[in-house]
Amino acid sequence: MREGPDIARIASLVGDPARANMLNALMGGTALTASELALEAGVSLPTASSHLSKLMDGGLLTLASQGRHRYYGLAGPQVAGMLEAIIGVAEAVGPKRVRPGPRDAAMRVARVCYDHLAGEQAVAMLDRLGDRKLLLRQEHEIRLSPSAISHFAALGIEIDSKAKRPICRACLDWSVRRSHLAGALGAAILDKVIVEKWARRDKDSRAVVFSPKGKQEFERVFLA
Repeated sequence: MREGPDIARIASLVGDPARANMLNALMGGTALTASELALEAGVSLPTASSHLSKLMDGGLLTLASQGRHRYYGLAGPQVAGMLEAIIGVAEAVGPKRVRPGPRDAAMRVARVCYDHLAGEQAVAMLDRLGDRKLLLRQEHEIRLSPSAISHFAALGIEIDSKAKRPICRACLDWSVRRSHLAGALGAAILDKVIVEKWARRDKDSRAVVFSPKGKQEFERVFLA
């Protein structure tokens, strides 16, 4: 047996269709109950519980209790990034499907990727922040420029430079096949988009739907 990370174990956990559907449902960043995840996976509650136990044992999920309810969520941004990358590979080399419907189109424009913004708008934002030298990119690494903290503070976006979580991280976008912004800054920007009511999260998917005025404001602040 070779030493090193057990890739096969993680692959087997993610590769089961029911578990894959559960994990994908949690990519929106919202914790869900076993019953809700059973519906997402199309399996019975006992079967869902068995799958969830395996995902917990594998370190891919967390569990929080609130009153009588137990809520499952992804174990963190690293797990979400792995899933987003797998989705990208599946889009690129997997079986071809019928033309995407309107909901798929909305997901490609803007969606939630765990706790940050993904899609065409998010990729364009990262490109523009790089063009303006607010973010410095070197291959897959993203760093804040010296002027970035004051710039984002003026927008009401506070950056905790002492946080254990990475401030900036590149996350491969499955729909654009290029990177969008993850990390603490990516999450803070999505929070601002929602708080300012520039956009709302779709109830039935991970899509983020901008209002006409909200789209103008987002583009003025982040894409101009």
